[in-house]
Amino acid sequence: MLWESFGATVLGLVLSWAALRSLSARLPSARAVYATGALGALFGAFLTHSALGPGHGVATLIGAVSVGAVTLSLLIRPRGRRLPRSAAAQ
Repeated sequence: MLWESFGATVLGLVLSWAALRSLSARLPSARAVYATGALGALFGAFLTHSALGPGHGVATLIGAVSVGAVTLSLLIRPRGRRLPRSAAAQ
């Protein structure tokens, strides 16, 4: 489990780096992106390891990358400056 955790953290940081390189204008600060990617991947590894059990290292890392990518996608802001306000908010 220790190596899976280390691998998940490294993969989360690599995902964060790739996201910052390709979508830097639409993401918050780099510190937040790196923290979110690493923690999301660690949570994904924990979740996958808990569901599958020991002995599934590759599947655990795939789960870590999947959950890490999903958590990073939640940080992406819309392209436009501001979203139009709804009538109820006015």
